[in-house]
Amino acid sequence: MPKLNVKQKNWLLSAHVAFGSIWFGTALSMIAIALKNSHTTNGDELYAVNAALKLLDDFVIIPSANLSLLTGGLLCWLTIWGFFKHYWVIFKWVATVTLITTGTVWLGPWLNAATSISDVERSQALSNPLYNFDIKGVLIGGAIQTCFILAIIAVSVLKPWGRRIIKSAEASPALKTETKVN
Repeated sequence: MPKLNVKQKNWLLSAHVAFGSIWFGTALSMIAIALKNSHTTNGDELYAVNAALKLLDDFVIIPSANLSLLTGGLLCWLTIWGFFKHYWVIFKWVATVTLITTGTVWLGPWLNAATSISDVERSQALSNPLYNFDIKGVLIGGAIQTCFILAIIAVSVLKPWGRRIIKSAEASPALKTETKVN
């Protein structure tokens, strides 16, 4: 596959930065909203805020996280950076996939459950242990995720660990085979 020219790479990189920024900004906003919601006693407000958080998760967080992953993959594939040539790229891959997985497995279902409970129970949800567990999980997990997104952005800018040293098959004595001449 041919590599991207400079202009194409810059457009793809701009899209990657935009999706990462949208992901980070929305996650940070969701934490602020969830913190404000933690002191709500009105059932209608409780549900409205949870529904807004769910809306942001479903229509902004999930697409921007996945598009960030997709554009990052294209940058690795179509530029000289590669998937495994640099430690910072490997870190970003592992961290991004981990964040998307934990969001899918835990945070999303917790937010969906909290929204459903607050829809049915309104202010009584505040005394429901399952609701309290779910909403605290969303708040704490969301804060941790947001810190990791910020760390990914910092690693993208700083590129702290440099390039990996990859030994070629010719240089490795374990991979050499002897041939006998009769």
